[in-house]
Parts: sequence; C-alpha cells; structure tokens
Amino acid sequence: MAGFTVAIVGRPNVGKSTFFNRLLEQRKAIVDDVSGVTRDRQYGMAEWNGKTFNVIDTGGFVPRSEDVFEKEIAKQVMIAVEEASALLFMVDAATGITDLDEAMADVLRRTAKPVFLVVNKVDNHERLLEATEFYRLGFDNIFFISSVSGSGTGELLDALSALITEEDIAETEHMAALPKFAIIGQPNVGKSSLLNALVGQERTIVSDIAGTTRDTIHTHYNLFQKEFILIDTAGIRRKTKVHEDLEFYSVIRAIKAMDEADVCLLVLDAEKGITAQDLSIFSLAARKGKGIVILVNKWDVVEKQTNTARDYEAALKERLAPFTDVPILFISALEKLRIHKAIEVALKVYENKKRKVPTSQLNEVMLKAIEAYHPPVVRGNPIRIKYVTQLPTQVPSFAFFCNYPEDVKQPYKNYLENQLRQHFDFSGVPVRIFFRKK
Repeated sequence: MAGFTVAIVGRPNVGKSTFFNRLLEQRKAIVDDVSGVTRDRQYGMAEWNGKTFNVIDTGGFVPRSEDVFEKEIAKQVMIAVEEASALLFMVDAATGITDLDEAMADVLRRTAKPVFLVVNKVDNHERLLEATEFYRLGFDNIFFISSVSGSGTGELLDALSALITEEDIAETEHMAALPKFAIIGQPNVGKSSLLNALVGQERTIVSDIAGTTRDTIHTHYNLFQKEFILIDTAGIRRKTKVHEDLEFYSVIRAIKAMDEADVCLLVLDAEKGITAQDLSIFSLAARKGKGIVILVNKWDVVEKQTNTARDYEAALKERLAPFTDVPILFISALEKLRIHKAIEVALKVYENKKRKVPTSQLNEVMLKAIEAYHPPVVRGNPIRIKYVTQLPTQVPSFAFFCNYPEDVKQPYKNYLENQLRQHFDFSGVPVRIFFRKK
C-alpha cells in the first residue's frame, strides 16, 4: 500500500539504525532508500511479502541534559506517532528497562495506532530469558530480535505487512483514476501561499476529500476542463514550534504525499535556491518514478538582469544532473504569477508519464538512431539491437532486445534515453531502459 509508513522509535543506542541498515542493505526486496535528507535521520522504502511500505529511522538525537532529552524525545515520538501507520518501539535487552523507555512507553500507550515492542540485542538464549522483563511495559505485540544477526526480523516484518489490508489497498485505489499532484518542499518556500492562491482564485473546486492521513487534504479541482487531485502538504506550516521538528515533519509529509502523487510540484525559494534536502527529495521522487515539475517561487523579489532566468535554470539543472529533462517554472504565489501555468505543465507531465508509443513507431525511430550510432564493440563482439518495445509499466520503460544485453554500458543507455526524449516527449518523467536477450 502506498503511503503505509512504519516509524522506528526508541532512545539512542538501542540499535534502531542497525536494524534500519539491515533492512536496506540486506533485504533484496528493498526498492529504494534515501539517507541524509536531514543530518541525523534516514528514510527508506521496503517491500515484504509483496507489500511496500516506508520506513523512518528517528535515531540520532543527542541531548544536553536528561530533562531536555525527555521533552525532546517525547516531541519526536509524537511526530512519528502522528505520521506513521504503525510504530516499532525498540528497546535494548542488554541494558534492560530504563526510565527513558518507561517515558516513551507512556506516550505510546496513548496512541490508537499499532505499536510493536521490539526487544533488540537478543543474541542468545540467556539474553532471551532476561528480556522477558519487557512484558511489563504492557504491549501486546512483542518481538525479540537481533539487529546484528537478523534473527527474529522476519517474524516482525510478517506481522507488519499483515496490517496492510485489502481495505487499505482499495482506499488507495479509490481515486486512482484522477491525476494526483503533490505540492512538496521545505517550510516557508510558499507551499501554503501557492495553495491559497489556487483556492482563492479558482471557484471550480467541487469537493474536499479527506485523505489517507488525518491532516492531508485532497482537494478535487476542475481546471482547464481537466479534473485532478491536489495533495496539500502545506499544513506542515502549523508545526512551527521547533525548526528541527518542522524539518523532520516536512520530509515525512513529502514522502507520504510523494507515494500517492503522479506528479510532484517541488517548490523552491528563489532566493535560497535548491538545498541538499531538496535534492534528496527530488532524487527520491525520480527513483519512485514520479513526474516532477520544479516551481521556483518568490521570483517577484529576485533582482533581475537580461539572462537571470536562463542562468538560474542552467545552474539548477547542473545540480539536478543526470535527470535534467524537467520543466522549471518561475512563479510568484503572492503575485499569482504563472500559478495556473504550473498546473497546466503538471497536467502535461502527467500525460507524458502515461504516454504509450506504438511499437512500429518506436522501432522506426529508435532503429534509425541505433544505425546512426552503433553500440561499442565489447570483447570483440559487436552488439546488435534488433527490436525495441515499451513495457506495460507505470513509469515509461523500454526493453531493447539484443545479442549481448549484459555488455551494453551506461553511456550508450544514456544515448538511447536522450533519443527517446528527443523524439517522444517525456519531459518531467523518469525513463527506464532494459536490455534483454534476443
């Protein structure tokens, strides 16, 4: 189920990151990961029993004092509780129950969401006997694992994936027929202003639909004789108490909105440009196969010269490489400058993402391109590409059939992708290329 999110919570040094890294590094079913979106937290996407879910590691917070720590960790847990579909509460069998574990357990008992108590570092039978003290924390779902060896993790993931029900899937698919656009970006870049400008100016809103999380609102629009769902992540601005919290919250919201979206509208602050966090979100959206439109907001306050926009775009694309075939629009939500153009471009990217090229047309164009520039000879073997077809996938994907598929190198793949983009409009959309034996 898209958007099902599991948060790993617990005090420092209980093994959260080790468990997280084990999932990402050693499970073949892991489909994506992004680290360093913020300095001390990691985000990934995992698949188990054929079901995909997001995983968030909330580790790494180092307090200056115990009192501050208890406040801060509770705050972090509350954010995770609010955003996650299920929580993994990790504790350490080697040290036993601490005051901090008790404090966190107290917070987690108040949520209606599923909580799995994960007792880590259970490396032998003796440790397992000692670990039974954790039953007194009062959680029904308790698992004894070792993050280092991996023992017990399969049973835990089985229990997690069992939560993703047919009803969840049906709910996710209910609105699948309409294009979904997510407004994502860091706090204070103008996401709320953009949404408000669209809502305030356009009177063709037909309904508000409650989303899969309590505070994500899906707004149903009818604009340019086209219907679409705008996923509002702008409510993030209400979490204004602590910048660090806000940043954490924004990333989680972006990931969840991204899962549901067909096209992501990544809003940047024109004065600040693109940051490392923005690049991480951009990269994740691309790897998840989402359409992307970049909106450079607050363009009205930028001091301009003759080629300011052109130079800004060139510098931006340099940072985005290798995926640079992305529409970039300079907007002002405040002045309502090009905001409808942004939606128009998003609809175009959505059409590009759905594009199916007829096989005859595809072969006519691509075989000429291959004839004009042959694949390099590898180990004395000339590579002959005989046929190309588009695969029936959500993301534009193409299979090239040839005699030595494993010998085709990345530069030639890049050439083929450029040719596809040149002849068929896939602007704003990741393109995937595969080689198969013929």
